Amino acid sequence: MGFDASVISGVVKFIEPEFGLSKLELGWGVASLSLTATFAMMVSGPLSDRFGRKAILKLAAILFTVSAIGSALAPSFIALVIARMIGGLGVGAALIIAPMYIAEISPAHLRGRMVSLNQLNIVLGISIAFFSNYMILQLANSDSSWVTTLGIKEGNWRWMLGLETLPAAIYFACLFFVPESPRWLVMKNRLQDAYKVMQRTSGSEQAQADIELIQHSITHTSKVSKVPVSELFKPAMRLVMIIGVSIAILQQITGINAVFFYAPMIFEISGLGTDAAFMQAILVGVTNVVFTLLAISLIDKLGRKLLLGVGVSGIAICMFTLAFGFKSATYTLSEEAMTQLPSVIDTSLLISIQDQTFDNELDYKDALRTLLGEQITSENESGLVSAAISINQTLILASILGFVACFAMSLGPVMWVLFSELFPNQIRGIAISFVGLINSGVSFLVQFIFPWELSTLGSTLTFAIYGVFAVIGLVVMMIYLPETKGKSLEDLEKILIKT
Repeated sequence: MGFDASVISGVVKFIEPEFGLSKLELGWGVASLSLTATFAMMVSGPLSDRFGRKAILKLAAILFTVSAIGSALAPSFIALVIARMIGGLGVGAALIIAPMYIAEISPAHLRGRMVSLNQLNIVLGISIAFFSNYMILQLANSDSSWVTTLGIKEGNWRWMLGLETLPAAIYFACLFFVPESPRWLVMKNRLQDAYKVMQRTSGSEQAQADIELIQHSITHTSKVSKVPVSELFKPAMRLVMIIGVSIAILQQITGINAVFFYAPMIFEISGLGTDAAFMQAILVGVTNVVFTLLAISLIDKLGRKLLLGVGVSGIAICMFTLAFGFKSATYTLSEEAMTQLPSVIDTSLLISIQDQTFDNELDYKDALRTLLGEQITSENESGLVSAAISINQTLILASILGFVACFAMSLGPVMWVLFSELFPNQIRGIAISFVGLINSGVSFLVQFIFPWELSTLGSTLTFAIYGVFAVIGLVVMMIYLPETKGKSLEDLEKILIKT
């Protein structure tokens, strides 16, 4: 899922000129996956309640494979978007059902760490995508005959997308070796099957006790498949829904997928060349993995609320620092910088602003549009900005890596742990689908408008807005969120649901 979602980061630079895309079309190409992921989140919970967690995860694996092949062979932008949207269905299903499954099969004292392993695998996929994108970019510069034969140079972005076929196939094969969720088995009155599964994870005595708790929690409720969405809005669910919806919005509104899906673009507008920008993106992936591992080691020791408090505070600081870094930048097209511009640009048109220093990114872009026209400026914006910018690149890199580190040790894994803990057994499927729907919807909007934001609002205001959202979310979490570590799902239901 991580690979499928983030591999697009290396593709945006190439599909924009190949298909002649506007900034909003480029955003659509990236965000279209999240749109169908949003739909999949809405239906995957109820479907998993009916057919089982394992069956829906297998379907997701098939969708990943179809998406990878379709994206690599796409003859047009529309075909590419359709293939990505198919992959989005798999992303939405996996994003919802995997943590639910892990929470339902894990002992209480290990649940936080085990659910976080899902996030670890996602960030590993993200890191592998950054690395494979960079390697394909390097291969495209090679003169080897096999590189030419395989068409890697001309179709580098197609190879970036097509490589997903391999992890998708491995994922599908591995799903044959995991058991069905014991809680789902109890809901279907398959008690002996549930006991066998729980015995393997908790031991005989604890397995029997857990099954009795599950039976007790669902005895006085209607069957899961018949729970209406309206149940989520009853007064007893108010606290749970405030927490769930707030975290769902906060995780995406602070801009994590803008960084993951546009990392090379962000680094390029800070003055780095294409190769260096792709290499810095690998650092983003490595940082993500390292601090996710740290979160896994701490989540059942320090608790969910403390990690969120520290992490979201760090996110706000890093975003404001990033905004300050771009605010301090200046833009000067020197004679040397002119030689670095793309060959399609007629540099004679820029003589009037040569050696003129702009203190504002937007003023510089306005001057370019006046001299070069909207289309040429838009198509070559990254090169025009990176050639002229003077900025503290170390501060920019440190801020982005700090942001990713803070996210990886807090909102990344903690959100899904909390989702698996907050909601009562009888409505967990539909509740996680609902808050997942909101999370994915916000993710779609962030990805869709990010290229437009950078072009229209500028880097400074874009990142400052993310910082403000982080501060607001931090206040809400500290007020409403209780600590959930070490408590059984049934105990949490008694604490959170006000009857």
